[in-house]
Amino acid sequence: MNQAFEVYKRLDEISPPEIRFLDERDPFRFLISVILSARTTDRIVNIVTKDLFAKYPDAPSLASADLKDVEEIIYPTGFYRNKAKNIIAASKALGDGDVPDTMEELTKLPGVGRKTASCVLGDIYDKPAIIVDTHFGRVVQRLGITEEKDPTAIELDVAGQLEGKYHYRFSMIVNLFGRTTCHAKRPQCETCPLNDICPSAASFLDQYAKK
Repeated sequence: MNQAFEVYKRLDEISPPEIRFLDERDPFRFLISVILSARTTDRIVNIVTKDLFAKYPDAPSLASADLKDVEEIIYPTGFYRNKAKNIIAASKALGDGDVPDTMEELTKLPGVGRKTASCVLGDIYDKPAIIVDTHFGRVVQRLGITEEKDPTAIELDVAGQLEGKYHYRFSMIVNLFGRTTCHAKRPQCETCPLNDICPSAASFLDQYAKK
């Protein structure tokens, strides 16, 4: 049994059956929410999108929106100028059509990289998707699942270690684990349910003992 699947089994048992960080479930609104989530918190995105979608509820309305007005609404998410341009441009590209359900088509949309596309594929379309954000990347590196540093390389490496049916769930439980336990600055190695199989735990515990 490989390390990735062992981690999957253990975290799956102790994680909520459903894990979602963004409120929107409509495919278009979810896509826009994920674009807005870059370099900010999900909490802020969930607040901002309520106002955004109250005024611009679908792709055609957001496609014709005033840029300055959108910038003002999404200002709290940071990088609001680029994000406003991207979500309006993505809305124009979609028009009256459906949100694509393939990596190739999704990443052709303005502001949509592999991570955003993977979120849509996994959450909305229930397709295999490894979602690499800072939490996920940190955890899989510490656990020795991958030595890759580049997000795309991490995604492809981890995807090759698990059957596709586990990809999205693995992404979500590892992400949640990174938020709750395997923190960037002070991971909770003492009580971590994975400390017996984690190659990084000993060094962290040694650091704590010296303080």
